[in-house]
Amino acid sequence: MATLFRPDRPKDDVLKWYVQRKERCIEQIWKQVCGLMAADLDVVLELGLVQRTSRMAFYDRMNSAGYQFTVCVLDAPRGERRARVANRNREKGETYAMDVPEAIFEIASDLWEAPDAAECQGRDIRFISTG
Repeated sequence: MATLFRPDRPKDDVLKWYVQRKERCIEQIWKQVCGLMAADLDVVLELGLVQRTSRMAFYDRMNSAGYQFTVCVLDAPRGERRARVANRNREKGETYAMDVPEAIFEIASDLWEAPDAAECQGRDIRFISTG
């Protein structure tokens, strides 16, 4: 996302801008997934599907294609995540791609919908806690 879209990232209405581009990226990623799975290779994705409806659509896509999958939910307290993002912004180390403003962090955190019992039913969803 940073490599492809950072130059045209607006200062305002970032969420709408981001969602459109995220969907385009997911479509490109899906094409790659299908090719890799057809070659009998395992695939690990980090898609940032923070809302349940997005995840359910992706589960449906995986199921329709006949792919088996495991979902790993990395769980860390909001304060810890905020501190990690601020540190990455400040240090600009190996995992740095672009600054994540605190307001964007808060919007993304507010949008997060953790998988509930109904979503986990019949799926291999694993919770990994760092806190």
